[in-house]
Amino acid sequence: MAAANYNGTPKKALTRRDNEFLGDLAAWERENAEDNGEQLERLRRNLRKVRELELTEKQAEAVHLYYDLGLSIPQIARERGVHKSSVSRTLARARERIKRYLQYSW
Repeated sequence: MAAANYNGTPKKALTRRDNEFLGDLAAWERENAEDNGEQLERLRRNLRKVRELELTEKQAEAVHLYYDLGLSIPQIARERGVHKSSVSRTLARARERIKRYLQYSW
């Protein structure tokens, strides 16, 4: 049984042609989108700045180990000799500082 919309008439199922159109639209949008290279470079620059200036030493180390080196929270906890919850809270505080800094740096 086909699904119905709010007035009781059956919904039209997507056809192969509809999917082709959606795919063509996505390709067109990719080709015609404006270049955001400048915004990405500003974001990278601000991320470097916030990591150097705003994060505590522990936060910067945790961010480096977790995001740059790809270590898990339990691995970081073992390496630093602390509990997993400490690492998790440190990362959360670091993310909050990064978010707050980037929010006002645009």
